[in-house]
Amino acid sequence: MSIDRSTFPALRNVATRLRIESVRATSRAGSGHPTSCCSAAEIMAALFFGQMRFDPRDPGHEDNDRFVLSKGHAAPVLYAAWVEAGVIGRGELATLREIGSDLEGHPTPRLPFVDVATGSLGQGICAAVGIALNARRIGSAYRTYVLLGDGESAEGSVWEAAQAAVAFRLDNLCAITDVNALGQSRATQWAHDLAAYERRWRAFGWHVVVIDGHDLGAVLDALDEAAGTAGRPTMILARTVKGKGVSFAEGLDGWHGKPFKGADLDRALQELDGQLGGPAGNPPIPGPPARAGRPAAAPALRLPAYELGDRVATREAYGAALAALGASDPRVVALDADVKNSTFSDRFEQQHPDRFYQTGIAEQVMVGAALGLASRGAIPFPSTFAAFLTRAADFIRMGGIGNVNVKLAGSHAGVSIGEDGPSQMALEDLAMMRAVPGCVVLYPCDAVSTSALVAAAAAHDGMTYLRTSRPKTPVVYAADEGFPIGGSKTLRQSASDAATVVAAGVTVFEALAACETLAETGVRIRVIDAYSLQPIDADALVSAARATGDRLITVEDHYAAGGLGDAVSDAVSPHGIAVHRLAVRDVPRSGKPAELLDRFGISSRRIVAAVTALVDAGPQPATT
Repeated sequence: MSIDRSTFPALRNVATRLRIESVRATSRAGSGHPTSCCSAAEIMAALFFGQMRFDPRDPGHEDNDRFVLSKGHAAPVLYAAWVEAGVIGRGELATLREIGSDLEGHPTPRLPFVDVATGSLGQGICAAVGIALNARRIGSAYRTYVLLGDGESAEGSVWEAAQAAVAFRLDNLCAITDVNALGQSRATQWAHDLAAYERRWRAFGWHVVVIDGHDLGAVLDALDEAAGTAGRPTMILARTVKGKGVSFAEGLDGWHGKPFKGADLDRALQELDGQLGGPAGNPPIPGPPARAGRPAAAPALRLPAYELGDRVATREAYGAALAALGASDPRVVALDADVKNSTFSDRFEQQHPDRFYQTGIAEQVMVGAALGLASRGAIPFPSTFAAFLTRAADFIRMGGIGNVNVKLAGSHAGVSIGEDGPSQMALEDLAMMRAVPGCVVLYPCDAVSTSALVAAAAAHDGMTYLRTSRPKTPVVYAADEGFPIGGSKTLRQSASDAATVVAAGVTVFEALAACETLAETGVRIRVIDAYSLQPIDADALVSAARATGDRLITVEDHYAAGGLGDAVSDAVSPHGIAVHRLAVRDVPRSGKPAELLDRFGISSRRIVAAVTALVDAGPQPATT
């Protein structure tokens, strides 16, 4: 969108006011990054009042152009831009970083104009990839803009996003790097060597424009050029000066993250006020691009059918259920990191190729793009080996901060995968996901429960994690069995049960085998399938423990810390019930699944031994 150059004086005033408000707000707060805001002022003014199409009265409008502030520490300049747009009252900036204010130190989706939480550098551009993909999904002409800092260009996730955006041919994505040459502790990696940045982005296949980031005409021309570039994304490399507009801080090290105080504040504001002039009004903001039509209604969900006794790996049932879900809900999308034929997400690709996104072996951008997609109304299912999701732990953490509606799925969990060895065995994933506030953690044992929990995850408003397994396991549930989030299933029980064994996933079958072995000796046990680890069915667990002499054993294909044992203990310990935990306690090795389950303490034989020892020990003392 070309802008009338007669509006330049008004835009210069906008840029100056962005600096003034950023300086004032951070000084009132006593913390923040005013110099990082000052370097980006012309970029923000040009974007919001010279290029972007959006409705300020409806920041969440699905056809608005989108903006992601990847350099989240410059949040005050973002808030100031929305003040200029009339969305935030100017007086609200005085509440920056206060505990009762949504104007936090780094942006979060508590604000209606923030799609994803940023501040952990290197994440914003990954989310922007997903937001740009969403425009394609819904057939919208909205464009996505993302502002990076030069320091975060050292993050590997930035380059994962760089290659993914080119692979997806995202010509509706425009990134701008604020190259102000200074990081927190020293000069950035390439300082003001714009040619070094240009070579790298061109090598990744981006259209690149190099400009003076304080020249409004150059910024606007670059944005127009990006909008007219077809077939690939654009990177605008903007040479800027940190602290621009404040003479005694311009381009100087040592000012990062330091608000101006006292005489410095007075001098800074005096200098900036002196830069105002000309017209007081802002250029008009054009509304969002129009879009014709809406998708037709989808058919009702029809999950795959399984018979009792069928042997189906839960990872395979996941893929079949995901494909069925995609047929019933056009919001559902799937993302893969080159393991689709192992997670069986390729079933989704076969039926819905236009909603399947392959990032290659790049888990950070896979999850980051999923967060971006979810922020714009999609229901994304990113799936890979559960062990490799740990590479994206920081993205998952940030998604939790924003309570993003993303549905993570991890396969090949635990020692039960067998011969591939410990590098492929997820034994930390449950702990990682349980640590995310509000994240639902699900671990089905058979095909029926997997199908039902895929549907439950999609219907849940918030982040979920579904753990699937490699071995084929028998179907133990009838097709019409319900699996509500927060529930559990009691698979074996009697009035004379001597202990309760709580299992999930593959260990459910070890517990059932142990139940049969013990029954031959006259010992009865209760077996619970804790398919929902978070939230967990505390009432059922406490009731079962009380009915079995407070003898409660957990068995899990996971390390002892943070998994099923800890989840059960959290639920029952307030009632004075101790939990006896069988878990993987050493770094495993290659071997056959049955050998590994036994060697690392979670086989049916080990369960029998644990139950026998507990029963022989007599009544369980209460704990506090």
